[in-house]
Amino acid sequence: MESNSSQMTPATVPVWDIGVRIFHWALLAAVFVAAMTGFFGSPDSLQIHLIAGISISLLVLFRLIWGFSGSTYARFRTFLFSPVKVRERIQEMRAGRHTRYIGHNPLGAWMIFALLASLIFIVCTGTVVLGGVFKQGPLAFITSFATGRFVQEIHQILAFGLVGLIGLHLAGVAYETVFGKEKLISAMISGNKPAGSNVPAPRFAPARPIVALIAFIALGMAGTTGVASFASRPGLGVPTAAIDPLYAKECGACHFAYHPSMGTAALWDGVLSHLDQHFGEDASLPDATRAQLAAYLKENSSEHWDTRIAHVLATANPKEPLRFTATRFWTRMHREIPDQVFASKAVGFKGACNACHSDAKTGLFAPQNIEIPEGARL
Repeated sequence: MESNSSQMTPATVPVWDIGVRIFHWALLAAVFVAAMTGFFGSPDSLQIHLIAGISISLLVLFRLIWGFSGSTYARFRTFLFSPVKVRERIQEMRAGRHTRYIGHNPLGAWMIFALLASLIFIVCTGTVVLGGVFKQGPLAFITSFATGRFVQEIHQILAFGLVGLIGLHLAGVAYETVFGKEKLISAMISGNKPAGSNVPAPRFAPARPIVALIAFIALGMAGTTGVASFASRPGLGVPTAAIDPLYAKECGACHFAYHPSMGTAALWDGVLSHLDQHFGEDASLPDATRAQLAAYLKENSSEHWDTRIAHVLATANPKEPLRFTATRFWTRMHREIPDQVFASKAVGFKGACNACHSDAKTGLFAPQNIEIPEGARL
């Protein structure tokens, strides 16, 4: 009896090692956060979106390494199926037949590669958007705003495509669970699947976590160093000159000294040409001072900058061409903020950009730097 029992086929076999399982559930969480902040988040949720994106990139890097150093069914070579095998799998499904695979079946394998490729492209396009639109990250120094906006459309299309792939993935899991009697969800938790297969088991390969760890650390450090080095460079179309002291003194004496990139040359000319009627007040200046300010503002107007704010505020409201707060962009971005917030002592008025944007003086207006003052919150 002991001899027979020792030769019995085990009820379950280990399939998904700990590396695959941690990757799977961690990636699920990171993609969920990225999707929620990307599709439904407010502008100030960009930081959370970035953290999720960085997490996804690190997880994908790990999975690529683990695909060569993980245990048997984690390795890419065990589920590299040809298009012929995929077609045969589809024909089986149509005929109601079921070939059981311990690891990934051909359709499931192709879905894994499609998901990984999709995530890589989403991370890459997101980095371009970050550099071009927000002038942040490792590509800011070579990416124009126009390029960032164009790639932003691609990034969004890829995000919707990823949602579609996830839907197909879930449909495949449901199909295999119902018709194939596979316990895929519990297997991704325990790592074990029922024994028995119509397909010969691949050659056994032990996991090599030390090799994977060394490779992950080496590539991670190299990548982090490169990213930090490139990210430290000034963004393309973002001059680094400080605000002119005279401008800061004269315009900052009564209100926040708006960054010159917030207005076109025509807007600044309009403002300086009517200082005696400056939004209901007399702000007249000596001719020499006004001429010096005019030269400075013209040389540093939005036409000389490639930032997001320089582009979106360039289209003035014909009814109130000298007011930033009357532009379509400003109105759309602040539409959910009650008037009481702007009227509060902590803010003062709609044009007090520096009350909520800690980097307003730089003209960058990064979404991460938005915070409504405590005294202005309702």
